[in-house]
Amino acid sequence: MSVLKINGADVPAPSSLIVGIMDISKAERNAQGTMIIERIATKRKLELSWSYLTKDELSNLLNKVSPVFFEVTYTDPQTGVLRTGTFYCGDRSVGMMDYNNGNIRWKDIKFNLIER
Repeated sequence: MSVLKINGADVPAPSSLIVGIMDISKAERNAQGTMIIERIATKRKLELSWSYLTKDELSNLLNKVSPVFFEVTYTDPQTGVLRTGTFYCGDRSVGMMDYNNGNIRWKDIKFNLIER
């Protein structure tokens, strides 16, 4: 079992995986000043980074997160079990480590996956 799957396919284990649990709410105060909160949904945000990936691993990973929406499977820290949800990808950043013998090595790959 891999740490992370996208559309059912394993991806390289990230160097860092931070799971954000976000409540989507409508909040306002009533005439007495009491806060009224209506929780609309609870969503996840996966903050991912890889220290190093090969050219092929990076290309494969970026292609997997290119569609507008895709399925992601990961272990949810709140429940402790595998969870699959529909996500989209935020901005992606990639740094070049070096260029050696005609090959680029990539480092510091980072992006967020946000639940739909």
